[in-house]
Amino acid sequence: MNNTHLSKNNLSQINFADERVDGADKVTGKAKYTAEYNLPNMAYGVFVTSSIAKGTIKNIDTAKALASPGVLDVIYYANCPIVPGYLTNAAERPKNVFEWRGHKVLYDNQVKFFGQPIALIVADSLENANAAIRLVRAEYESQAFETNFELVRKDASKLKGTVAYKRGTENAFKTASAFVEAEYAIPAEVHLPMEMHATIAFWEGDDKVTLYDKTQGPKSTQTTVARTFGLLDKNVRVIAENVGGGFGSGLRSWANVPAALIAAKKLNRPVKIVLTRPQMFSLVGYRPQSWQKVGIGADAAGNFIGISHEAITNTSRYEDFREGIVDASKFLYACENVDTKYNLLPLDLSTPVWMRGPGEASGCFALESAIDELSYKLKMDPIELRLKNYTTINPENKMPFSDINLKDCYAYGINKIGWKNRPTVPGALKENGWLIGYGMAVGVFGAGKGSASVRIVLSSDGKLLLECGVSDMGPGTTTAMTILASEAMHMPIQKIKFKLGDSDLPPGPSQGGSGTTSTVGSAVDLACKTLQQKLKEIAIKSAPVFASMNAEGLEVKNEMVISKTDANVKMDIVGLLKLANQDKIDLTISSNGKTAAQLKFTSNSFSAHFVKLGVNPKDGTVKILQVVTTGDAGKIISPKTARSQMLGGVVGGIGMALSDKLEIDHKTGQIINASFGGYHVPLHSHIPPTDVWFVNKPDPNINDIGAKGIGEIALIGFAAAVTNAVYNATGKRVRDLPITPEKLGFKTKA
Repeated sequence: MNNTHLSKNNLSQINFADERVDGADKVTGKAKYTAEYNLPNMAYGVFVTSSIAKGTIKNIDTAKALASPGVLDVIYYANCPIVPGYLTNAAERPKNVFEWRGHKVLYDNQVKFFGQPIALIVADSLENANAAIRLVRAEYESQAFETNFELVRKDASKLKGTVAYKRGTENAFKTASAFVEAEYAIPAEVHLPMEMHATIAFWEGDDKVTLYDKTQGPKSTQTTVARTFGLLDKNVRVIAENVGGGFGSGLRSWANVPAALIAAKKLNRPVKIVLTRPQMFSLVGYRPQSWQKVGIGADAAGNFIGISHEAITNTSRYEDFREGIVDASKFLYACENVDTKYNLLPLDLSTPVWMRGPGEASGCFALESAIDELSYKLKMDPIELRLKNYTTINPENKMPFSDINLKDCYAYGINKIGWKNRPTVPGALKENGWLIGYGMAVGVFGAGKGSASVRIVLSSDGKLLLECGVSDMGPGTTTAMTILASEAMHMPIQKIKFKLGDSDLPPGPSQGGSGTTSTVGSAVDLACKTLQQKLKEIAIKSAPVFASMNAEGLEVKNEMVISKTDANVKMDIVGLLKLANQDKIDLTISSNGKTAAQLKFTSNSFSAHFVKLGVNPKDGTVKILQVVTTGDAGKIISPKTARSQMLGGVVGGIGMALSDKLEIDHKTGQIINASFGGYHVPLHSHIPPTDVWFVNKPDPNINDIGAKGIGEIALIGFAAAVTNAVYNATGKRVRDLPITPEKLGFKTKA
């Protein structure tokens, strides 16, 4: 059984009327996703992709494809219309047009990675488009390529973009009485959301376009399209009413977006492009492969003397992608001597992108594994070691954390996982013939607060509408914002609607980096407070019973304006609007980023994950038996959706630890496991009973609602908790994910 627990802190502030407001639509199929929209006279586009990893296209023969039934056009570099943002010379681009970021689909005859789109077939049906794919013939001139990360990274001359950081003495860990220095490796991992990336584009003339797009940021996509095609922002509308998972893959626009725009304009009709599942492995980013080396040392009492963290991650040849892989090592623990170095390794692959827990998920695997290794050298409990180096001040910038309650997470996890049963000697505990181990690790991610605007409309029938151009890729944003409005306005959830997923709505952030609740929630809260103030003003002006009062003496509660000193002096909102002859109150309110006071703090969310697992001594099978996952994320707005976020992180973390790995044939550059048959993800049977717990203490310094992000910390650190538990069970340390029986010393079954 999976359980969720909140601490006793401020339970009175939590609205437990927490059913997902969009749940019924999603389980009944009423909710529509991008690919499900069908427009009149719509055509269908499918990509023809390259069969080499690097080189030049000498010729593309499209004659047979064009003659195929239903085919309307085959678009490739020779006949692709000019896209202003594709122009590499800045002087040639129109004003306010920026160069397209990433691979320029259909632009030239250069192949940069295996599976790159080289042509787009457009037909009157998806079936006819797919039937014509094999009729396109491409002739290539191949070039030597590099896709083998482990081989190429050993050549230092291949690295680029070194970013170094140092405070105190470099490599100080080597002077400690006990230290660990070890290398850690994580393969490329793929997002694999349930919904494939898709785009529908249709133009109204030459300067106005509407897109249905699977995006985590309607406003971001609007800006990207406008800056690429030389359009006004207001003439680009992006609709993403429902997003079936993203995990970071929807944080930027991929080849399907400009290709759909190009085709729709060229054919003067709507065009839909839906990526195939295999294309989802190569065309929408992935977690970059990484190599890390961590050195960490402590004195005999367990005080950290130094931390060194070096990392290399891959990027593409045509674009640099960098993330925060070494960042946690700079500030998560008290340590005077810290040095980090981060390099990029360009390869002949597509560009990586942010994936849940971007950078920190990889970095904390190495850091938290190294700390666990050090605890054994010190003969100290790994939680005791972390408590020894606990800090409420960010050592990197010397600023206090806005709030940190990891000690509470430790205490809960220790109790619920049965930490007292953990063997101090690895391999010493057995249950039912299985080797039993316990492990834990910490996660951390920045808790941001950006700018957002919210339109709030109170109708004369007493219903409340809120609108914001943010998207919801599944974490329950619609539900959380509705709950916030319900709490702020003291009115039933059933009378509130939160509308999102449309760039025509007031601007909101992209959904990523665990900042949506903090950012949009703050705007919702401010909008509700502003509406309340407006209602008070209307009451004083229009209702004689309030004529002698001031706004400070009134409150809005239970759909009424009420005197604070005399509860009998009141008037319902519907009656008040009727009296004032107003059919609605319509306001648009903007909430800015952090205030000057909030900038005096470093804001982060934290997690601590606890794992009990068994390892079969006969074949090396790993079975996770119990998980306790805890979060320090400020006030929990929606317990149900917050719990779901943590459970999702557990599933992702189990995959990261035990199965996730993108496989590439380095002789061809081709991904060889681009399917659910080849790329192994956790199954229901792999997910153990999971206890989810939140500190549930409002952060007093991050925003007015006291809430911080959850999505990233749900995953960050979990893989290390698993590998630490495996070591506790077996005495064998796995530093190269995923964990397999072979890495535990067992032979592969014939």
